[in-house]
Amino acid sequence: MPANSKYLTKSGWQRFAKISAAILGGYLLTMAFHLTLALWLDRPTVLITAAFSGFIVWAGLMIFAFMSKNGWKIWGIYLGLTVIFSAIIYLDKFY
Repeated sequence: MPANSKYLTKSGWQRFAKISAAILGGYLLTMAFHLTLALWLDRPTVLITAAFSGFIVWAGLMIFAFMSKNGWKIWGIYLGLTVIFSAIIYLDKFY
């Protein structure tokens, strides 16, 4: 039974934005989040756990990206959170 066409993305750019945000943006956000956690918690434990929990978080972010209506908005959210986590990592080096 095929999917109902009213729920499918008609724009090629929106489809590209959702797929790229799900794969690349979700991965970047997942890794930035786990590296930020490694600053405050036990580093080896977090990095070992990231091998398993990272996949679960990444899969959840992929689902979230495909559920949204606007792929560019998801890219903005993912990149914004990645920049925030990266800034925390960067500023931790100074303080």
